[in-house]
Amino acid sequence: MNRELEYMFVHSARVWIPDAEEVWKSAELTKDYKNGDATLQLMLEDGTTVDHKLDPKTKNLPYLRNPDILVGENDLTALSYLHEPAVLHNLKVRFIDSKLIYTYCGIVLVAINPYETLPIYGSEIINAYSGQNMGDMDPHIFAVAEEAYKQMARDERNQSIIVSGESGAGKTVSAKYAMRYFATVSGSASEANVEEKVLASNPIMEAIGNAKTTRNDNSSRFGKYIEIGFDNRYRIIGANMRTYLLEKSRVVFQADEERNYHIFYQLCASANQPEFKNLRLSSANDFLYTRQGRSPVIEGIDDAKELRTTRHAFTLLGINESYQIGLFQVLAAILHLGNVEIKDRDSDSSLIAPNNRHLTAFCELVGVTYQDMSQWLCHRKLKTATETYIKPLPRLQATNARDALSKHIYAKLFNWIVEHVNKALITNVKQHSFIGVLDIYGFETFEINSFEQFCINYANEKLQQQFNMHVFKLEQEEYMKEQIPWTLIDFYDNQPCINLIEAKMGILDLLDEECKMPKGSDDSWAQKLYNTHLKTCSLFEKPRMSNRAFIIQHFADKVEYQCEGFLAKNKDTVNEEQINVLKASKFNLLVELFQDEEKATTPTGQVAGTGGRTRLSIKPDKGRDTSSKEHKKTVGCQFRNSLHMLMETLNATTPHYVRCIKPNDFKLAFSFDPKRAVQQLRACGVLETIRISAAGFPSRWTYQEFFSRYRVLMKQKDVLPDKKLTCKNVLEKLVQDQDKYQFGKTKIFFRAGQVAYLEKLRADKLRVACIRIQKTIRSWLARKKYLRQRSAAITIQRFTRGYQARCLAKFMRRTQAATIIQKYQRMYVERKRYRQKQAAALAVQTILRAYMARQKYQALLREHKAIIIQKHVRGWLARCWYKRCLEAIVYLQCCMRRMRAKRELKKLKIEARSVEHFKKLNKGMENKIMQLQRKIDEQHKDNRLVSERLVSLESSYAAESERMRSELSRLRGAEEDAKNKTNQVSSLLEELERLKKELSVTQQEKKTIEDWAQKYRDEMETMVSELKDQNGLLKKEKDDLNRMIQEQSRQMTEKMVHAIAQETQQLKTDLNEERSRYQNLLTEHLRLEEKYDDLKEELAHSSNVSKPGHRRTDSTHSSNESEYTYNSEYADTEEGSRAREDVTRGMDTSLTLKLQKRVTELEQEKQSLRNELENKEEQFQRARARDDAQFRKARGAELEYESLKRQELESENKKLRHDLADMRQSLLGDAATGAGAPGSPAYKVLLDQLNASCEELEVRKEEVLILRSQLVSQKEAVHHKETMTEPSVFAQDVNKLKDADELRQAYVGLKDTNRLLEQQLQTQRRTYDSEVESLRGELQNVKEENNRQQQLLAQNLQLPPEARIEASLQHEITRLTNENLELMADDPTASREARVIILRRMVDLMEQLEKQDRTIRKLKKQLKVYSKRIGEMGAGQTEGQTSPGQMVEEPIHPVNIPRREKDFQGMLEYKKEDELKLVKNLILELKPRGVAVNLIPGLPAYILFMCLRHADYVNDDQKVRTLLTSTINSIKKILKKRGDDFETVSFWLANTCRFLHCLKQYSGDEGFMKSNTSRQNEHCLSNFDLAEYRQVISDLAIQIYQQLVKCMENILQPMIVSGMLEHETIQGVSGVKPTGLRKRTSSIADEGTYTLDSILRQLSAFHSTMCQHGTDPELIKQVVKQLFYIIGAVTLNNLLLRKDMCSWSKGMQIRYNVSQLEEWLRDKGLMNCGAKETLEPLIQAAQLLQVKKKTDEDADAICSMCHALTTAQIVKVLNLYTPVNEFEERVSVAFIRTIQTRLRDRCESPQLLMDTKMIYPVTFPFNPSSLALETIQIPTSLNLSFLTRV
Repeated sequence: MNRELEYMFVHSARVWIPDAEEVWKSAELTKDYKNGDATLQLMLEDGTTVDHKLDPKTKNLPYLRNPDILVGENDLTALSYLHEPAVLHNLKVRFIDSKLIYTYCGIVLVAINPYETLPIYGSEIINAYSGQNMGDMDPHIFAVAEEAYKQMARDERNQSIIVSGESGAGKTVSAKYAMRYFATVSGSASEANVEEKVLASNPIMEAIGNAKTTRNDNSSRFGKYIEIGFDNRYRIIGANMRTYLLEKSRVVFQADEERNYHIFYQLCASANQPEFKNLRLSSANDFLYTRQGRSPVIEGIDDAKELRTTRHAFTLLGINESYQIGLFQVLAAILHLGNVEIKDRDSDSSLIAPNNRHLTAFCELVGVTYQDMSQWLCHRKLKTATETYIKPLPRLQATNARDALSKHIYAKLFNWIVEHVNKALITNVKQHSFIGVLDIYGFETFEINSFEQFCINYANEKLQQQFNMHVFKLEQEEYMKEQIPWTLIDFYDNQPCINLIEAKMGILDLLDEECKMPKGSDDSWAQKLYNTHLKTCSLFEKPRMSNRAFIIQHFADKVEYQCEGFLAKNKDTVNEEQINVLKASKFNLLVELFQDEEKATTPTGQVAGTGGRTRLSIKPDKGRDTSSKEHKKTVGCQFRNSLHMLMETLNATTPHYVRCIKPNDFKLAFSFDPKRAVQQLRACGVLETIRISAAGFPSRWTYQEFFSRYRVLMKQKDVLPDKKLTCKNVLEKLVQDQDKYQFGKTKIFFRAGQVAYLEKLRADKLRVACIRIQKTIRSWLARKKYLRQRSAAITIQRFTRGYQARCLAKFMRRTQAATIIQKYQRMYVERKRYRQKQAAALAVQTILRAYMARQKYQALLREHKAIIIQKHVRGWLARCWYKRCLEAIVYLQCCMRRMRAKRELKKLKIEARSVEHFKKLNKGMENKIMQLQRKIDEQHKDNRLVSERLVSLESSYAAESERMRSELSRLRGAEEDAKNKTNQVSSLLEELERLKKELSVTQQEKKTIEDWAQKYRDEMETMVSELKDQNGLLKKEKDDLNRMIQEQSRQMTEKMVHAIAQETQQLKTDLNEERSRYQNLLTEHLRLEEKYDDLKEELAHSSNVSKPGHRRTDSTHSSNESEYTYNSEYADTEEGSRAREDVTRGMDTSLTLKLQKRVTELEQEKQSLRNELENKEEQFQRARARDDAQFRKARGAELEYESLKRQELESENKKLRHDLADMRQSLLGDAATGAGAPGSPAYKVLLDQLNASCEELEVRKEEVLILRSQLVSQKEAVHHKETMTEPSVFAQDVNKLKDADELRQAYVGLKDTNRLLEQQLQTQRRTYDSEVESLRGELQNVKEENNRQQQLLAQNLQLPPEARIEASLQHEITRLTNENLELMADDPTASREARVIILRRMVDLMEQLEKQDRTIRKLKKQLKVYSKRIGEMGAGQTEGQTSPGQMVEEPIHPVNIPRREKDFQGMLEYKKEDELKLVKNLILELKPRGVAVNLIPGLPAYILFMCLRHADYVNDDQKVRTLLTSTINSIKKILKKRGDDFETVSFWLANTCRFLHCLKQYSGDEGFMKSNTSRQNEHCLSNFDLAEYRQVISDLAIQIYQQLVKCMENILQPMIVSGMLEHETIQGVSGVKPTGLRKRTSSIADEGTYTLDSILRQLSAFHSTMCQHGTDPELIKQVVKQLFYIIGAVTLNNLLLRKDMCSWSKGMQIRYNVSQLEEWLRDKGLMNCGAKETLEPLIQAAQLLQVKKKTDEDADAICSMCHALTTAQIVKVLNLYTPVNEFEERVSVAFIRTIQTRLRDRCESPQLLMDTKMIYPVTFPFNPSSLALETIQIPTSLNLSFLTRV
């Protein structure tokens, strides 16, 4: 022990220390513990360092924490360290982190209320838990219910489920789900819907017994025990309910934030309903009894809707409308009674004001007088020995009496409802066993505890004692079973506390004794308690500060009870005069409530308490009632007796415990308060279970599991062949203390903490091994890296040095070359520089000299020009000012025009948004641009002319200037002369002035022209640039528009394609859904048929048992009736069914209601489908109106033909009836004259035969009448066949034809189709004409053969009646033949319709002759029999006479005739009487194995079709109908008989499909004849259209397919979980974790367990069998897809419900198993059948188990990877993920929240599990056969020798 302590309490070891806030807090050791240390140095999780002092006396160390891999276990007993902090932490981790509300604690299921609706109670969850062991799935209330149900069936012992807990902990919901599970799994023994009634009792009891409290919005204020009865087949047959401790005080008082019972608020919310007007109700705030809590509304609850649910439940349980109104009337009366105001008259008396409206309403509702009730509400009658007194009551007592009456009425009403609910649940079937569900209150302690809490805690003491004994018993049985030594476990026995309460002179006895005392009081009773128990019982204490209270030490806690009110509540009195007034009521229901008052032990009412909670009423024990008023039992006595009865019931059953825990007091979802949880765990006995388990050997391992888990602690030499001996040797070495473990027969038992010790050893060993492996691997990697780097360095050095040498040589060569180049280059540069400098100097000198000359000239010129410039500058300034003013004006005009242009542009832009406008604008702008371009060209031409003119002016000006210069020079020359010639100066000056003026004018004109030209040029350039910009803008806009149009077109195209794809996908989905719905309806129809057949068989059996015997058959029954045997049997069946109608009417009415409801639903669905079909037909009819008109014209001749046929048939029938009547008279006359003549039996036979012929003629008359009514329907059928070949497709195509071109193409195609159909019709008519001609010749041969037979008959039967018959027949044939010949001779070019009429008349005659021929053959046989009898009698016979049958017996000399080989037509002929034999040998008694192996696939289908072909060939509609009906019924019969045999179902599925394909292939429809040979086309059916029968056979194939899937599912179901999840396909990958008392299925493959190979072998067997049977390949693919879906769904569902399977190693196992399944698909060539896609959710779940789950990138990867999983499934897998080893890490809560946030936008169903019952809709693609029918040989093993090949 010290060694283990020193090993466990080391550095980094984690422990639990007490904490005031969190109860227990985790800490880690920072220093090793040594023996003798007084303190422990610890560090809390927040980093705080503390010193934990040990108790100096006990030296107890703190509790150790379990390893992380054990945290979150499903079973608390699987924890190695079993103590309070470990239990609390495990529950918290499961509840907060994993969102798991259920946890096992040994045999107890701990359920924590999540205060949130969870999707874990659906039908798919129920199906997942059904049939599973309790330890194989995650904890659930369904697992407990399944365990109870299974033990009841296995052990033949009644079961009980005890649900307890505080108010608001979820007891009622848990009990409700348990009952729902039983109702769903077991079903009912009849169609009385008992399970629905059991569930319907819940809303009723919740309405009248549940209320809102501060702790719970739907708190049960009573206890109930429901016994659900089962028959010997363990189906629900009924139920019974017992109630305990109804809280009646709630009727008259509610605390703050609480409500009265729900039913009162439901009535007030529905007060405006018409049927409730007379109740005079209003809002709940208007009544005293419903407003005291000041919380009349519950958030999220609609009281009016809840009342409708309650009333529906009442109706379902058989409480009719009148009784319901009566109940509501009593409840409304209670509310009005509470509002009756009682006033003080004086201090000792009180009164009620006259005409009090509430009392008036109360009296009217309950039917009593106002005066009597007001009298006895304020008075009381006192009786003495001699006199009777009436004493007035003070107001307070009168008010208490009023409230007591209200409570008493409500209690009576409550008991009445419970009684009637039980009556509705009672059945006449004998109960074989039952399962009881106890929903009872848990241990309660409040600030003020009164009589109610005392009774509740007393009941919990009794239940806890029973629980402790049961737990101890199970522990003892386990130890004895394993044959290990055990010692008595010391557990808490609360028998002393129970004795304190219920023993003699106990608390209840003293209370009853004090109640009998005349002046008994609460104080005196308290003193008696102190005197009796204070010194004698350690469990009884007295409070220090009170003399009116006492303390009891219960098993959960100490509780202080206040004595005030104990006596009054125990007496439970009510004014008897008030009861008498109510008994005298005119209201029948109220009288019924109080009719057993005289027999009751005590009224079930009470006086209101003054404080605390009051729950006071029990259901009286009717078996113990007495009529003595003096011996009324007190409430405490009654409760003790009822509790004893309950304990006796529970002790006689096997109990199952559910402990409900309330996680917090604020109803917060998934919020965990450790203080409240620990308090409830102590009170409900969970910790006591842990303590009992920890006292023994809580951890239990099988030897195989121990060996697999701790194989790493063993050495190779320690491993022995015997696993048990190996485990013993290893344990002796690892654990020195022998008391820490025990070896059983199959398990090893460990003390608490030993598994953690072994886990630490294992983890240390693995850690050392990991370090060693890491060391070796890292050394190898480093060495390998070093060698690789060294080799690389040497290589790099070699190449580097070579490169450097080459670079050096190259550098030296380049240096030398550069020196030479530099020498010549420098020389060249210097020479060039010198030459440049020399040339530059010369150039500078030249330029300088020229510059100086020019400067001198320029100075002279400037002086001359300055004057001119000044003149022009001044003029220019004036012009500039003018131009600026002009430009300003122009600018203002431009601004105004721009503003207007912008407005216009804005309007144009608004108008230019449409594409068409842009196109028009673009077109207009192009034209405008072209006009502008032309205008620019014209302006360019004008500009060019102006330029030319300007140039000419400039040239003229230049010439003039030159002239002027020459003139000036001349004048200068002449100036010299002017000095001499002064007389010429003036004239010259004037001339000069004139020339100057002309020059200035010329210059001004030139300047003006230049300015105008420049301005015009600028304007043109501006306009051209603007036009170019505008053109560019328009081009850009045009390009943008074109691009936009193209983009929109592309988008519209893509959108259209996408929409079409979506619509196509939606149509496919709708088609699959419709097909699935149709097939589900077929399944439901088949189920109802089977149920109907079962009921019919049971009724037949019961009738046979009650009336033994059988009917006799007349010995004179004619042998010709054998051909009608099948029909007679069917008729007998119908007669039997009609005879049993009266018996069927005696069945439960609920069956009729259910069937009517189902029929109504089917009719509505059928009507909706019919309406939809009619709508589509109307649309199609409108589209084909013209074709209809043409068709009517084409059908005119056919209608005339039908009319002529009808007339001819009527005339023929009249003639035949007349002739037969004459023959009958003649026969009767002859029979009367020769009655004594020999051969008279022949007369009788012929007479009977003639009567049968007459009846047959009457039948033909009826057929003629039916034919008349069918003419129109035939017309519509032909029309539908020709025009509605594919109506649904055509309607869809019409809807898709949106464009005119498409409509035009469709119309052209339609015309081509019509033309093709007309050609086909003409071809068929020509073929038909040729067939008519051939048949005419055959008819002539038939007539000749008939004449020969008639002559033969005349020779054999030389009797007058026969001669007359022969003559009449011969005459009729001759007449008809002559008429035909005359018609053809008179009109050789008659119409085709007339020939058809003649032909059909001849065919009818031929059929009549064939029937007469058969009659003749039968008569021959009968005459032969009679002749033998006459010959034996020898009476009146001579040897010379010839009997009618001798002709057959004459000796015939054998003649050797050579046999001619027949050309077989692929038909089989059989007689009518052999039809039953055919069906029997070919279907009912056929062995599939022999047929599948030895014969061709589908042989029965081919044989049946060949027989059908012959019936069609001879045009025998009755034979076709009976053969098809017999075949279908026989297949259904054999499937019903051997539906569990896979080979049989597969065989008939293949043959049914082959038969269906044959009907299609040889139907004559062109769509099915494309792959036929010419010979096969000749074998097509010619007379009958079997389209309707094809649909029936298709429905039959669907039913067989669904039955095949169910059969295969039943075979595979036990293998899936074991093979896909539990079996280790890859050995050694996953480890085994410690388990608790609820053992899970071992993951180690034992003998007999299924593996993945088992699944693959079974799949291969399925595939090979179906292939041998000839199943269509497409159908095999659908079957395999369905099987793989089942495998994936079942595996995933179990994975989602099993925490131990959600680990990394299990994900690897699943992926490997899936890869093996894919490999199987690849081997079978089925990869493209869609089966792999059905496994995608399972594959993604396995990947989810293996991927990293830490960062946001991991979350993104998971969201993108798991697209086939729903959000609920992903979150569930992450919550369930459990590390198997310490090296793995758990998924953090933050990461799961991140996943939920990112998947929030997914649109998906919240369903958690996959629907394993879902079956994909099946289709049967047409698969024609290449086998020729004429080549099929019938083996003799089939016993079909009566079939004749034709």
